[in-house]
Amino acid sequence: MAVATVAYRYAKSLLDLAREKDLVADIHKDMLFFKKTVDDSRPLALMLKNPIIRVSKKDAVLRTIFKDKLNPMTMSFIDIAVRKNREGILENIADEFIRLYDGMKGIERATVITTTPLTDELRTKFKEMVAKTTGGQLIELTEKINPKLIGGYVLQLGDRQVDASVRSQLNDLKLSFLN
Repeated sequence: MAVATVAYRYAKSLLDLAREKDLVADIHKDMLFFKKTVDDSRPLALMLKNPIIRVSKKDAVLRTIFKDKLNPMTMSFIDIAVRKNREGILENIADEFIRLYDGMKGIERATVITTTPLTDELRTKFKEMVAKTTGGQLIELTEKINPKLIGGYVLQLGDRQVDASVRSQLNDLKLSFLN
C-alpha cells in the first residue's frame, strides 16, 4: 500500500480519536512538535527509516525523546505505530494529521520566498491573495528569504506555485534568446 494512503488512514484514526476524547488541539500541538523535532534532527529521521535498526531500539529512542513532552494519548499512538512497523512513516502521519486538522479548521498554509523580510503591508497583501485564491478563513504564512531570487517573490500554496521572481524572469528571457 502507498505510504500516503497508510499515513492518511493512521492520521484520520488519530484525529477521530482526538475528537472523541476532546484532545484535538493538544494532539495537533504534539504532531507539530514531533514533525519539527524530526525535521531538525536528520539522525533521528534516518534512524526511524532504517530497516536494520531493531524496532525495540527505535521505540526506546522515541520514548526517551518524547515521553515527557507529548500527551499520553499521542505517545500511545506512536507506540502502536512502532509496534505495527510504521515508525518509518511517522513523519508522514504527522504531516497528514496537520493537513486534516487545517482542513477541519479552515486554515490555509502558504510559503512566501523573497529576497528581504516582508513588511506588514506586504504580509497582509499576500494573505489577501491566498484568501482570495483558496477561500480559506485563516491564512498561515511562512516566510523564507532567498537572496538568489534577485527580486520579486515565489508563493507556494499546496501543490501550486507562483514564481514572480527576477531570477525566473531572467531564466525565461535566456531561454527565449536561445530559441
